Amino acid sequence: MPISRRTFALALAAGAALPLPARAAQAAAAPFFAETTLWDSAVDPLASYHVYGLAALPDDTILACTEGRHEVCDAGPHDLLIRRSIDKGQTWSPSHAVVPSTGGQCWANPTFVVDRVTSEVFLFFGLCVRLPENTSCSADSSTMYVISSTDGGVTWGDRRELTSLFGHFPHNWAMHGPGPGHGIQLDSGRLLLSVGHRTIITGVPAADRHYGVSTLYSDDHGATWRSGGEVPIGTGLPVMGESRLVQRADGTVVLNSRPGSGGDWPRDVAVSQDGGLSWSLPAMEFGAGLFNGVDTGFQRYTGGPGSQDVNRVLFSHPDSPMRWNMTVSVSYDEGDSFRYSRAVHPGRSYYSDLASLSDGTIILLYGCDGDLDGTPQRVSAARFNLEWLTAGRDSLATGPNLTTQDHNLGRPLARSGGTVKVLRDVNAGEDARLAFAPAAVGDFVEYPFVVARDGEHELWVRYYRSSDGGLMTVTVDGTKPRTSTVDLTAFRGDGHDVVLLDRLRLTAGRHTVRFTLAGAGRGGGTAISLDRLTLVQAAATPDVREEVTVDNGGLGFGVTGTWASGRSIPGYYGFNYVTHARGTGTNTARWRPALPGDDRYQVLVSYTADPNRATNAVYAVHHASGTTSVTVNQEQRGVPDVRTGEWKSLGTFTFRAGIAGYVELSDAANGYVIADAVRFRRQARS
Repeated sequence: MPISRRTFALALAAGAALPLPARAAQAAAAPFFAETTLWDSAVDPLASYHVYGLAALPDDTILACTEGRHEVCDAGPHDLLIRRSIDKGQTWSPSHAVVPSTGGQCWANPTFVVDRVTSEVFLFFGLCVRLPENTSCSADSSTMYVISSTDGGVTWGDRRELTSLFGHFPHNWAMHGPGPGHGIQLDSGRLLLSVGHRTIITGVPAADRHYGVSTLYSDDHGATWRSGGEVPIGTGLPVMGESRLVQRADGTVVLNSRPGSGGDWPRDVAVSQDGGLSWSLPAMEFGAGLFNGVDTGFQRYTGGPGSQDVNRVLFSHPDSPMRWNMTVSVSYDEGDSFRYSRAVHPGRSYYSDLASLSDGTIILLYGCDGDLDGTPQRVSAARFNLEWLTAGRDSLATGPNLTTQDHNLGRPLARSGGTVKVLRDVNAGEDARLAFAPAAVGDFVEYPFVVARDGEHELWVRYYRSSDGGLMTVTVDGTKPRTSTVDLTAFRGDGHDVVLLDRLRLTAGRHTVRFTLAGAGRGGGTAISLDRLTLVQAAATPDVREEVTVDNGGLGFGVTGTWASGRSIPGYYGFNYVTHARGTGTNTARWRPALPGDDRYQVLVSYTADPNRATNAVYAVHHASGTTSVTVNQEQRGVPDVRTGEWKSLGTFTFRAGIAGYVELSDAANGYVIADAVRFRRQARS
């Protein structure tokens, strides 16, 4: 029976940040970054190269695989193309069709699994088929296969079909897509990969397609494969799809999944305590931020079960609500939060996968560039080290120089009013979290925590967002931290999130943290649910943006009247913008943020400029001192940002913490007014 994550964390708290003894005398390596284009549709013969598999073998041979698409279509003719590197990514072999489309076949979803005991590498993929009446670019069904290589990907054996392994599931699944990307090998030796499923799409409404994920596993080094468990699906549960697996240090396995398409989403997660044979209910994971629904890389880098090394998990993703700004992040708490991040490519960025070599070199395979939302122009392989990724704040030689103390928030010391329950949650630190239902504004729960030694400590709180979440204020020893107010309302689904309260100088000994209901959240609820408080002592500060962005269609946005959706003019933030013809002021758009503290915030607005726009669009900023109206000429472009949007500042204003302040735009103008996004950027500490 695996021990709880918190128990494991406490057992290693003192040494979790320490490098292996053999590395203690080494100096940090010099940062390096290099990149090679592997496929480019502007140069190479096929129309598109999209969806990837990546593997690093025990001898550091790297295999990169892509769907070589003969046309820009998910269900059109696809080859599976492979390139190999035997010099750690410096040079690559010519592209080779390991599975060619000889008769218009659609080969899809390349997924590698490497057996590190035998060095055999397995490549899973599907053969996709459309029904004759299907006129879309999505397949209805697929047959799943595996091939393997024992010579580092030079030659491959015969195909074995695996489709029958999914016949016992009760969902009429006809589509079976491995990964894509890569599966993993557990500390037990088990080989494990995820498989996405759905019904046919022809004649089946989207709500009835039963999107889901299950696993395949082998306990005999790939000689035979068996069906593992499915992640539960059903009404009210997140829809899971393309996904990655990581085994945590306590032996549990987390499945990190793409949840949807269009707009910005948190990730989905589910947890297995038996090596992929069964899975917890899925939930949203907000700690990675909100970004476009896309396949991402999620990779154990160091540490893991039985290791004395630092636990590091890598995550590659577009740091944007759409597919832009490819970024790689590193987590020291098994993927609950990501302390350091670095942008690799600021332009269009698509699917990605990650691997690492024996010397610590990180390999990132990702799609980038081009003019289409759904497919890249080229596929790039980047290689870099931890020193480059963290800008020198972490090194395999010296470690990240941070220590942590976890404090369970499942059982408060005291409360005022309301009721409390402890809910089982295998994705929480003690496999449970607190659910507090306050009876009135001002009701609180309070916890003691003990600081091990004097010094500056970062205080991080992991909590649970829900549709009935309330507006919560926090005090530490009776004083408000920099982030004193949190809206616990969920966006798109319920799940965990994490927030940095402050960096405070605390003395060794007992302290108290209190969580109080300040009012209804933006969804109208009042619930408070808490997981853990983590104290971090670190030499370097984390990458935390002190800004809140409210996009049209997102949490905190609302309109009166009817506003039309648009995407035809570039320069918008996120998935789209909304627009209204000139009017009399009866139609309005409003952006209401949840601000973390009383302070001054620069207010920036994004819109798409065009000659038919209003030259006198009036934004009313409702702040702590009253209301200030600012006129914007929407014919003139704002300042572009790599995370999308073109922004113009309305000025800097004082706001109270919480959801009292807002910005409003009306249709009382001389042309079309554009309501896109509003950003509230907190001013730096004085």
